[in-house]
Amino acid sequence: MKNIVILISGGGSNMSTIVRTAQQEHWEQRYGARVAAVISNKPDAAGLVFAREQGIATEVLDHKAFASREAFDAELAATIDRHQPALVVLAGFMRILTPAFVAHYAGRLINIHPSLLPAFTGLHTHQRAIDAGCKFAGVTVHQVTAELDVGPILDQAVVPVLPDDTAETLAARVLTQEHVIYPRAVRALIQTL
Repeated sequence: MKNIVILISGGGSNMSTIVRTAQQEHWEQRYGARVAAVISNKPDAAGLVFAREQGIATEVLDHKAFASREAFDAELAATIDRHQPALVVLAGFMRILTPAFVAHYAGRLINIHPSLLPAFTGLHTHQRAIDAGCKFAGVTVHQVTAELDVGPILDQAVVPVLPDDTAETLAARVLTQEHVIYPRAVRALIQTL
């Protein structure tokens, strides 16, 4: 079985979309793949409730309980590895990961970023796109490398920036495309594993 482990920090809308897609498309039967666990660095992450309701193993590893980023990432890797992941999916996991962690999962660690990379890496992407006068924004699924938001691009979707857009309205439209391309990118990857 190709186990998928999803990391979240909040509501988990991308995680729940991937889980629902896997169920609807019968990934377990068709590709020998399943979402095996959802792990959060925040004990109150709402997405954990959804995962538990789906019968998916959940774990919480509060980053505040660790003295350093390295210590947290080492324990996070040990927690993930207990689920024998073929693929680790960052879905709103709001932590910058150490190079050692990224290297441990090289080639099987992916992220979604709310911009058309390589434009607007980091935070506040929607406001930055508006401020720059962009006519288009979007979303990118990419492999994670040690450098923030610059790994190989796996999928993208384009969203128009409307004249009256705010960061919030643009973010809402981008999110609808996230829910289209993230399950698609995960499906494409698990078929190659």
